[in-house]
Amino acid sequence: MTAPQPSTIPPSNVEYGGDEISALVLDPGFSTTRAGFAGEDVPKSVVSSYYATIPTGTDGSRAKYLFGDNSIHTPLPNIDIANPMNPKDGTVDDWDTATRLWEYAITSRLTGAKPGDPYKNGLNDKSNDVDVKMEGIEDQEKPLEENPLLMTETGWNIGKNRERGIEIAMENWGCPAYWVARSGVLAAFSSGKPTALVVDVGASNVSITPVHDGLILKKGVVRSPLAGNFISSQLRVLFSTSQPPITLTPHYLITSKTPVDAGAPPQATYRTFPVATAPRQSFRWLQEDRILTEFKESVVQVWPGPGRLSAVSQNGGSNEEHAKALPGRPFEMPDGWNQMFGVERYRVSEGLFDAKMALADPTHPAPSQSQTIPALIQSSLAQVDVDIRPHLLANVVVTGGSSLLFQFTERLNHELVSLYPAPKLRVSAPGNTVERRFASWIGGSILASLGTFHQ
Repeated sequence: MTAPQPSTIPPSNVEYGGDEISALVLDPGFSTTRAGFAGEDVPKSVVSSYYATIPTGTDGSRAKYLFGDNSIHTPLPNIDIANPMNPKDGTVDDWDTATRLWEYAITSRLTGAKPGDPYKNGLNDKSNDVDVKMEGIEDQEKPLEENPLLMTETGWNIGKNRERGIEIAMENWGCPAYWVARSGVLAAFSSGKPTALVVDVGASNVSITPVHDGLILKKGVVRSPLAGNFISSQLRVLFSTSQPPITLTPHYLITSKTPVDAGAPPQATYRTFPVATAPRQSFRWLQEDRILTEFKESVVQVWPGPGRLSAVSQNGGSNEEHAKALPGRPFEMPDGWNQMFGVERYRVSEGLFDAKMALADPTHPAPSQSQTIPALIQSSLAQVDVDIRPHLLANVVVTGGSSLLFQFTERLNHELVSLYPAPKLRVSAPGNTVERRFASWIGGSILASLGTFHQ
Protein backbone atom coordinates (compact mmCIF):
# COMPACT_ATOMS: atom_id res chain seq x y z
CA MET A 1 0.00 0.00 0.00
CA THR A 2 1.50 3.29 -1.03
CA ALA A 3 1.88 6.09 1.50
CA PRO A 4 0.42 9.52 0.74
CA GLN A 5 2.90 12.15 -0.32
CA PRO A 6 3.32 15.49 1.44
CA SER A 7 0.95 18.22 0.33
CA THR A 8 3.90 20.43 -0.59
CA ILE A 9 4.66 18.10 -3.50
CA PRO A 10 2.24 18.34 -6.45
CA PRO A 11 0.23 15.15 -6.92
CA SER A 12 1.70 12.84 -9.50
CA ASN A 13 -0.66 12.30 -12.39
CA VAL A 14 -1.73 8.77 -13.26
CA GLU A 15 -2.11 7.64 -16.84
CA TYR A 16 -5.59 6.42 -17.63
CA GLY A 17 -6.35 5.44 -21.21
CA GLY A 18 -3.18 7.21 -22.35
CA ASP A 19 -4.08 10.49 -20.62
CA GLU A 20 -2.64 11.94 -17.45
CA ILE A 21 -5.26 12.61 -14.78
CA SER A 22 -5.47 13.81 -11.18
CA ALA A 23 -8.18 12.05 -9.19
CA LEU A 24 -10.12 13.97 -6.55
CA VAL A 25 -11.30 12.64 -3.19
CA LEU A 26 -14.46 14.11 -1.59
CA ASP A 27 -15.37 13.20 2.00
CA PRO A 28 -18.59 14.94 3.13
CA GLY A 29 -19.51 15.00 6.82
CA PHE A 30 -21.98 16.72 9.13
CA SER A 31 -19.42 19.14 10.58
CA THR A 32 -16.98 19.63 7.70
CA THR A 33 -16.55 18.61 4.07
CA ARG A 34 -13.04 17.50 3.03
CA ALA A 35 -11.74 17.54 -0.55
CA GLY A 36 -8.31 17.16 -2.13
CA PHE A 37 -6.17 15.43 -4.71
CA ALA A 38 -5.43 11.72 -4.45
CA GLY A 39 -1.90 10.94 -3.34
CA GLU A 40 -1.64 13.82 -0.87
CA ASP A 41 -1.47 13.36 2.88
CA VAL A 42 -4.11 15.97 3.87
CA PRO A 43 -7.17 17.45 2.16
CA LYS A 44 -6.36 20.93 0.84
CA SER A 45 -9.99 21.99 1.08
CA VAL A 46 -11.72 21.68 4.48
CA VAL A 47 -14.92 23.75 4.62
CA SER A 48 -17.75 23.85 7.11
CA SER A 49 -20.82 21.84 6.12
CA TYR A 50 -22.97 24.64 7.48
CA TYR A 51 -24.08 27.29 5.01
CA ALA A 52 -25.74 30.68 5.27
CA THR A 53 -28.58 32.33 3.38
CA ILE A 54 -29.40 36.03 3.27
CA PRO A 55 -32.53 37.53 1.65
CA THR A 56 -31.98 39.44 -1.60
CA GLY A 57 -34.17 41.43 -3.92
CA THR A 58 -36.49 44.31 -3.14
CA ASP A 59 -38.96 42.12 -1.29
CA GLY A 60 -36.44 39.63 0.13
CA SER A 61 -38.19 36.70 -1.54
CA ARG A 62 -34.96 35.29 -2.97
CA ALA A 63 -32.02 33.95 -1.01
CA LYS A 64 -28.29 34.22 -1.60
CA TYR A 65 -26.23 31.21 -0.53
CA LEU A 66 -22.92 31.70 1.30
CA PHE A 67 -20.34 28.99 1.96
CA GLY A 68 -17.06 28.89 3.88
CA ASP A 69 -15.99 30.12 7.31
CA ASN A 70 -15.38 33.70 6.17
CA SER A 71 -19.04 34.03 5.16
CA ILE A 72 -21.07 31.99 7.62
CA HIS A 73 -19.48 33.54 10.73
CA THR A 74 -20.09 37.18 9.70
CA PRO A 75 -23.21 38.74 11.34
CA LEU A 76 -24.86 39.94 8.13
CA PRO A 77 -28.43 41.31 8.17
CA ASN A 78 -31.02 38.52 8.56
CA ILE A 79 -28.40 35.82 8.04
CA ASP A 80 -29.76 32.31 8.55
CA ILE A 81 -27.69 29.15 9.09
CA ALA A 82 -28.57 25.61 8.01
CA ASN A 83 -26.95 22.27 7.24
CA PRO A 84 -27.82 20.05 4.25
CA MET A 85 -26.95 16.90 6.24
CA ASN A 86 -29.39 15.03 8.46
CA PRO A 87 -28.34 15.41 12.13
CA LYS A 88 -29.78 12.00 13.01
CA ASP A 89 -27.91 9.77 10.58
CA GLY A 90 -25.39 12.01 8.80
CA THR A 91 -26.85 11.44 5.31
CA VAL A 92 -27.93 14.15 2.89
CA ASP A 93 -31.29 15.86 3.40
CA ASP A 94 -31.04 18.79 0.98
CA TRP A 95 -29.39 17.55 -2.21
CA ASP A 96 -29.53 20.86 -4.09
CA THR A 97 -27.65 22.74 -1.36
CA ALA A 98 -25.29 19.80 -0.74
CA THR A 99 -24.35 19.90 -4.42
CA ARG A 100 -23.55 23.61 -4.18
CA LEU A 101 -21.53 23.05 -1.01
CA TRP A 102 -19.47 20.20 -2.45
CA GLU A 103 -18.86 22.12 -5.67
CA TYR A 104 -17.66 25.09 -3.60
CA ALA A 105 -15.32 22.83 -1.62
CA ILE A 106 -13.77 21.54 -4.85
CA THR A 107 -13.68 24.65 -7.02
CA SER A 108 -12.71 27.19 -4.34
CA ARG A 109 -9.35 25.57 -3.60
CA LEU A 110 -8.69 22.76 -6.07
CA THR A 111 -9.91 23.19 -9.65
CA GLY A 112 -11.12 26.79 -9.95
CA ALA A 113 -14.61 28.04 -10.66
CA LYS A 114 -16.74 26.73 -13.53
CA PRO A 115 -16.42 29.01 -16.58
CA GLY A 116 -19.50 30.86 -17.73
CA ASP A 117 -20.93 31.24 -21.22
CA PRO A 118 -18.11 32.60 -23.44
CA TYR A 119 -20.64 34.80 -25.25
CA LYS A 120 -21.35 36.67 -22.01
CA ASN A 121 -17.84 37.27 -20.68
CA GLY A 122 -17.09 40.35 -22.77
CA LEU A 123 -14.31 38.69 -24.74
CA ASN A 124 -16.43 37.25 -27.54
CA ASP A 125 -18.65 39.91 -29.06
CA LYS A 126 -21.20 38.70 -31.51
CA SER A 127 -20.39 39.12 -35.16
CA ASN A 128 -22.06 38.35 -38.48
CA ASP A 129 -19.60 35.49 -39.04
CA VAL A 130 -21.22 33.34 -36.36
CA ASP A 131 -23.79 31.05 -37.95
CA VAL A 132 -24.66 28.75 -35.02
CA LYS A 133 -25.32 29.90 -31.48
CA MET A 134 -23.81 27.84 -28.65
CA GLU A 135 -26.20 25.61 -26.77
CA GLY A 136 -25.66 27.10 -23.30
CA ILE A 137 -24.97 24.72 -20.47
CA GLU A 138 -24.27 21.69 -22.66
CA ASP A 139 -21.37 23.52 -24.31
CA GLN A 140 -20.04 25.02 -21.07
CA GLU A 141 -17.14 23.38 -19.36
CA LYS A 142 -18.13 21.40 -16.29
CA PRO A 143 -16.03 21.65 -13.10
CA LEU A 144 -14.69 18.06 -13.05
CA GLU A 145 -14.49 17.14 -16.73
CA GLU A 146 -10.83 16.19 -16.35
CA ASN A 147 -10.88 14.68 -12.86
CA PRO A 148 -12.12 11.25 -11.76
CA LEU A 149 -13.83 11.44 -8.36
CA LEU A 150 -13.76 9.13 -5.37
CA MET A 151 -16.50 9.95 -2.86
CA THR A 152 -17.07 8.50 0.60
CA GLU A 153 -20.36 7.39 2.11
CA THR A 154 -21.57 6.09 5.47
CA GLY A 155 -21.92 2.37 6.08
CA TRP A 156 -25.71 2.73 6.30
CA ASN A 157 -26.24 4.84 3.17
CA ILE A 158 -29.14 3.70 1.00
CA GLY A 159 -29.09 2.94 -2.72
CA LYS A 160 -31.31 5.91 -3.59
CA ASN A 161 -28.78 8.34 -2.12
CA ARG A 162 -25.93 6.58 -3.93
CA GLU A 163 -27.75 6.94 -7.25
CA ARG A 164 -28.26 10.65 -6.60
CA GLY A 165 -24.54 11.06 -5.90
CA ILE A 166 -23.67 9.35 -9.20
CA GLU A 167 -26.12 11.65 -11.02
CA ILE A 168 -24.47 14.76 -9.53
CA ALA A 169 -20.94 13.59 -10.32
CA MET A 170 -21.65 12.49 -13.87
CA GLU A 171 -24.28 14.94 -15.10
CA ASN A 172 -23.69 18.10 -13.07
CA TRP A 173 -19.91 17.91 -12.80
CA GLY A 174 -19.05 15.84 -15.88
CA CYS A 175 -16.72 13.41 -14.08
CA PRO A 176 -15.04 10.95 -16.48
CA ALA A 177 -15.03 8.29 -13.76
CA TYR A 178 -16.69 7.95 -10.37
CA TRP A 179 -16.27 5.61 -7.43
CA VAL A 180 -17.99 5.52 -4.05
CA ALA A 181 -16.37 3.88 -1.02
CA ARG A 182 -17.48 3.28 2.56
CA SER A 183 -15.85 5.59 5.08
CA GLY A 184 -15.22 2.76 7.54
CA VAL A 185 -13.25 0.76 4.99
CA LEU A 186 -11.18 3.80 4.06
CA ALA A 187 -10.42 4.55 7.72
CA ALA A 188 -9.09 1.00 8.06
CA PHE A 189 -6.98 1.46 4.91
CA SER A 190 -5.50 4.67 6.31
CA SER A 191 -4.21 2.64 9.27
CA GLY A 192 -2.83 -0.06 6.97
CA LYS A 193 -5.33 -2.67 8.14
CA PRO A 194 -7.48 -4.71 5.73
CA THR A 195 -9.32 -6.18 8.75
CA ALA A 196 -10.38 -3.84 11.54
CA LEU A 197 -13.16 -2.77 13.87
CA VAL A 198 -13.53 0.93 13.11
CA VAL A 199 -14.84 3.16 15.92
CA ASP A 200 -15.75 6.47 14.27
CA VAL A 201 -16.76 9.25 16.68
CA GLY A 202 -17.89 12.16 14.52
CA ALA A 203 -20.10 15.19 15.08
CA SER A 204 -23.59 13.74 14.65
CA ASN A 205 -23.00 10.00 15.07
CA VAL A 206 -20.71 7.41 16.56
CA SER A 207 -20.53 4.30 14.39
CA ILE A 208 -18.96 0.86 14.72
CA THR A 209 -17.96 -0.71 11.40
CA PRO A 210 -16.46 -4.21 11.14
CA VAL A 211 -14.20 -4.57 8.09
CA HIS A 212 -12.85 -7.95 6.97
CA ASP A 213 -10.33 -8.27 4.12
CA GLY A 214 -11.26 -4.83 2.82
CA LEU A 215 -14.99 -5.55 2.77
CA ILE A 216 -17.56 -4.06 5.12
CA LEU A 217 -19.66 -6.51 7.15
CA LYS A 218 -22.88 -4.56 6.79
CA LYS A 219 -24.91 -6.56 9.30
CA GLY A 220 -22.42 -5.53 11.98
CA VAL A 221 -22.63 -1.77 11.30
CA VAL A 222 -24.27 0.04 14.23
CA ARG A 223 -24.50 3.70 15.19
CA SER A 224 -25.93 6.07 17.80
CA PRO A 225 -26.19 9.87 18.27
CA LEU A 226 -23.79 9.93 21.26
CA ALA A 227 -21.02 11.85 19.49
CA GLY A 228 -19.65 15.38 19.34
CA ASN A 229 -23.03 17.12 19.20
CA PHE A 230 -24.13 15.07 22.21
CA ILE A 231 -21.19 16.43 24.21
CA SER A 232 -22.22 19.95 23.16
CA SER A 233 -25.77 19.31 24.40
CA GLN A 234 -24.34 17.99 27.68
CA LEU A 235 -22.41 21.24 28.08
CA ARG A 236 -25.57 23.28 27.46
CA VAL A 237 -27.32 21.31 30.21
CA LEU A 238 -24.34 21.78 32.54
CA PHE A 239 -24.23 25.53 31.98
CA SER A 240 -28.00 26.03 32.30
CA THR A 241 -28.23 24.01 35.56
CA SER A 242 -25.19 25.61 37.21
CA GLN A 243 -25.75 28.00 40.11
CA PRO A 244 -25.74 30.71 38.96
CA PRO A 245 -26.44 29.68 35.33
CA ILE A 246 -23.56 30.18 32.88
CA THR A 247 -24.55 32.32 29.89
CA LEU A 248 -23.16 31.64 26.43
CA THR A 249 -22.50 35.01 24.79
CA PRO A 250 -20.85 34.70 21.34
CA HIS A 251 -17.95 36.86 20.23
CA TYR A 252 -19.99 38.88 17.73
CA LEU A 253 -22.13 40.29 20.57
CA ILE A 254 -19.12 41.57 22.56
CA THR A 255 -17.74 45.05 21.88
CA SER A 256 -15.25 45.16 24.76
CA LYS A 257 -14.61 43.41 28.08
CA THR A 258 -12.78 43.96 31.36
CA PRO A 259 -10.83 41.19 33.14
CA VAL A 260 -12.63 39.85 36.23
CA ASP A 261 -11.81 37.35 38.98
CA ALA A 262 -12.82 33.70 38.67
CA GLY A 263 -16.56 33.27 39.20
CA ALA A 264 -17.26 37.03 39.23
CA PRO A 265 -19.97 38.44 36.93
CA PRO A 266 -18.66 39.55 33.52
CA GLN A 267 -18.02 43.21 32.84
CA ALA A 268 -18.46 43.64 29.11
CA THR A 269 -19.98 46.06 26.64
CA TYR A 270 -22.49 44.29 24.42
CA ARG A 271 -23.37 44.93 20.82
CA THR A 272 -26.98 45.24 19.73
CA PHE A 273 -28.64 44.83 16.34
CA PRO A 274 -31.86 46.34 14.99
CA VAL A 275 -34.67 43.82 15.32
CA ALA A 276 -35.54 44.05 11.62
CA THR A 277 -32.03 43.15 10.42
CA ALA A 278 -30.62 41.13 13.33
CA PRO A 279 -29.02 37.75 12.54
CA ARG A 280 -31.42 34.86 13.02
CA GLN A 281 -31.36 32.57 16.07
CA SER A 282 -29.66 29.84 14.02
CA PHE A 283 -26.66 32.15 13.56
CA ARG A 284 -26.34 32.68 17.30
CA TRP A 285 -26.67 28.93 17.87
CA LEU A 286 -23.75 28.29 15.50
CA GLN A 287 -21.61 30.91 17.26
CA GLU A 288 -22.47 29.37 20.64
CA ASP A 289 -21.49 26.00 19.25
CA ARG A 290 -18.05 27.41 18.37
CA ILE A 291 -17.59 28.31 22.04
CA LEU A 292 -18.64 24.80 23.05
CA THR A 293 -16.17 23.32 20.56
CA GLU A 294 -13.36 25.38 22.08
CA PHE A 295 -14.47 24.24 25.55
CA LYS A 296 -14.43 20.60 24.45
CA GLU A 297 -10.94 20.94 23.01
CA SER A 298 -9.41 22.69 26.01
CA VAL A 299 -11.35 21.54 29.10
CA VAL A 300 -13.47 18.42 28.58
CA GLN A 301 -11.76 15.18 29.55
CA VAL A 302 -12.78 11.51 29.57
CA TRP A 303 -12.40 9.64 32.84
CA PRO A 304 -9.56 7.26 31.90
CA GLY A 305 -10.46 4.40 34.23
CA PRO A 306 -10.05 1.76 35.49
CA GLY A 307 -13.74 1.61 36.21
CA ARG A 308 -16.41 4.14 35.41
CA LEU A 309 -16.76 7.54 37.04
CA SER A 310 -19.64 6.28 39.18
CA ALA A 311 -17.77 3.12 40.28
CA VAL A 312 -15.86 2.52 43.49
CA SER A 313 -12.10 2.94 43.16
CA GLN A 314 -9.48 0.46 44.35
CA ASN A 315 -8.89 2.62 47.44
CA GLY A 316 -12.47 2.27 48.59
CA GLY A 317 -13.77 5.72 47.62
CA SER A 318 -15.71 6.58 44.50
CA ASN A 319 -13.92 7.57 41.33
CA GLU A 320 -16.00 10.76 41.27
CA GLU A 321 -14.62 11.79 44.66
CA HIS A 322 -11.11 11.09 43.38
CA ALA A 323 -11.81 13.22 40.29
CA LYS A 324 -12.90 16.13 42.52
CA ALA A 325 -9.46 16.10 44.15
CA LEU A 326 -7.65 16.45 40.81
CA PRO A 327 -6.53 19.91 39.61
CA GLY A 328 -9.16 21.73 37.57
CA ARG A 329 -8.90 23.38 34.18
CA PRO A 330 -9.68 27.07 33.61
CA PHE A 331 -11.82 28.50 30.83
CA GLU A 332 -12.77 32.06 29.92
CA MET A 333 -15.93 32.96 28.06
CA PRO A 334 -15.90 35.63 25.31
CA ASP A 335 -17.45 38.16 27.73
CA GLY A 336 -14.63 37.69 30.27
CA TRP A 337 -16.41 35.39 32.73
CA ASN A 338 -14.03 32.62 33.83
CA GLN A 339 -13.97 29.67 36.18
CA MET A 340 -11.99 26.58 37.12
CA PHE A 341 -13.79 23.38 36.07
CA GLY A 342 -13.20 20.26 38.15
CA VAL A 343 -15.21 17.05 38.06
CA GLU A 344 -17.71 18.66 35.67
CA ARG A 345 -15.29 18.19 32.78
CA TYR A 346 -15.55 14.41 33.29
CA ARG A 347 -19.32 14.35 33.78
CA VAL A 348 -20.17 15.80 30.35
CA SER A 349 -18.29 13.03 28.52
CA GLU A 350 -19.17 10.13 30.82
CA GLY A 351 -22.48 9.63 29.02
CA LEU A 352 -20.57 8.20 26.04
CA PHE A 353 -19.76 5.15 28.16
CA ASP A 354 -22.31 5.19 31.02
CA ALA A 355 -25.82 6.43 30.21
CA LYS A 356 -26.73 6.70 33.92
CA MET A 357 -24.18 9.52 34.32
CA ALA A 358 -25.51 11.59 31.42
CA LEU A 359 -26.93 15.01 32.24
CA ALA A 360 -30.56 15.58 31.23
CA ASP A 361 -33.26 18.25 31.19
CA PRO A 362 -36.65 18.57 29.46
CA THR A 363 -35.08 19.58 26.13
CA HIS A 364 -32.19 17.08 26.33
CA PRO A 365 -33.50 13.65 27.42
CA ALA A 366 -31.11 11.07 28.82
CA PRO A 367 -29.80 8.42 26.39
CA SER A 368 -30.24 4.69 26.83
CA GLN A 369 -27.43 2.33 27.78
CA SER A 370 -27.75 0.57 24.40
CA GLN A 371 -26.58 3.79 22.71
CA THR A 372 -23.25 3.95 24.56
CA ILE A 373 -20.01 3.06 22.82
CA PRO A 374 -19.32 -0.20 24.78
CA ALA A 375 -22.87 -1.42 24.07
CA LEU A 376 -22.50 -0.57 20.37
CA ILE A 377 -19.26 -2.56 20.13
CA GLN A 378 -20.92 -5.54 21.82
CA SER A 379 -23.88 -5.31 19.45
CA SER A 380 -21.62 -5.06 16.40
CA LEU A 381 -19.45 -8.04 17.32
CA ALA A 382 -22.52 -10.13 18.13
CA GLN A 383 -23.62 -9.77 14.49
CA VAL A 384 -20.40 -11.12 12.91
CA ASP A 385 -18.96 -14.60 12.71
CA VAL A 386 -17.35 -15.91 15.89
CA ASP A 387 -14.10 -16.77 14.08
CA ILE A 388 -13.68 -13.16 12.91
CA ARG A 389 -14.15 -11.49 16.32
CA PRO A 390 -10.58 -12.07 17.62
CA HIS A 391 -9.14 -10.51 14.44
CA LEU A 392 -11.41 -7.48 14.82
CA LEU A 393 -10.55 -7.00 18.51
CA ALA A 394 -6.86 -7.17 17.66
CA ASN A 395 -7.33 -4.32 15.18
CA VAL A 396 -9.59 -1.69 16.74
CA VAL A 397 -9.16 1.58 14.84
CA VAL A 398 -10.31 4.83 16.48
CA THR A 399 -11.11 7.75 14.18
CA GLY A 400 -13.25 10.89 14.04
CA GLY A 401 -12.69 14.40 15.37
CA SER A 402 -14.65 13.82 18.60
CA SER A 403 -12.38 10.90 19.53
CA LEU A 404 -9.68 13.52 20.21
CA LEU A 405 -11.20 14.15 23.66
CA PHE A 406 -8.35 13.85 26.15
CA GLN A 407 -7.86 10.23 27.37
CA PHE A 408 -10.69 8.88 25.20
CA THR A 409 -8.51 6.06 23.86
CA GLU A 410 -7.39 4.99 27.34
CA ARG A 411 -10.98 4.75 28.53
CA LEU A 412 -12.06 2.80 25.45
CA ASN A 413 -9.21 0.34 26.03
CA HIS A 414 -10.29 -0.18 29.67
CA GLU A 415 -13.91 -0.74 28.60
CA LEU A 416 -12.91 -3.31 25.98
CA VAL A 417 -10.60 -5.17 28.36
CA SER A 418 -13.44 -5.48 30.88
CA LEU A 419 -15.81 -6.74 28.17
CA TYR A 420 -13.36 -9.09 26.39
CA PRO A 421 -10.59 -10.12 28.84
CA ALA A 422 -9.51 -13.25 26.97
CA PRO A 423 -8.78 -12.25 23.32
CA LYS A 424 -5.72 -10.28 22.29
CA LEU A 425 -6.84 -6.66 22.23
CA ARG A 426 -5.18 -3.73 20.50
CA VAL A 427 -6.57 -0.23 20.04
CA SER A 428 -4.96 1.77 17.24
CA ALA A 429 -5.49 5.54 17.42
CA PRO A 430 -3.16 7.86 15.48
CA GLY A 431 -1.64 10.46 17.76
CA ASN A 432 -1.55 12.92 14.88
CA THR A 433 -4.65 15.13 15.01
CA VAL A 434 -4.86 15.36 11.21
CA GLU A 435 -4.76 11.58 10.75
CA ARG A 436 -7.51 11.10 13.34
CA ARG A 437 -9.82 13.78 11.90
CA PHE A 438 -9.28 12.93 8.22
CA ALA A 439 -8.78 9.14 8.36
CA SER A 440 -11.51 8.40 5.80
CA TRP A 441 -10.19 11.02 3.39
CA ILE A 442 -6.59 9.78 3.77
CA GLY A 443 -7.74 6.21 3.07
CA GLY A 444 -9.49 7.47 -0.06
CA SER A 445 -6.35 9.36 -1.07
CA ILE A 446 -4.31 6.16 -0.78
CA LEU A 447 -6.88 4.09 -2.68
CA ALA A 448 -7.39 6.61 -5.50
CA SER A 449 -3.63 6.99 -6.02
CA LEU A 450 -3.05 3.28 -6.68
CA GLY A 451 -2.41 2.36 -10.30
CA THR A 452 -4.71 -0.66 -10.00
CA PHE A 453 -7.55 1.59 -8.85
CA HIS A 454 -7.63 3.47 -12.18
CA GLN A 455 -7.78 0.22 -14.11
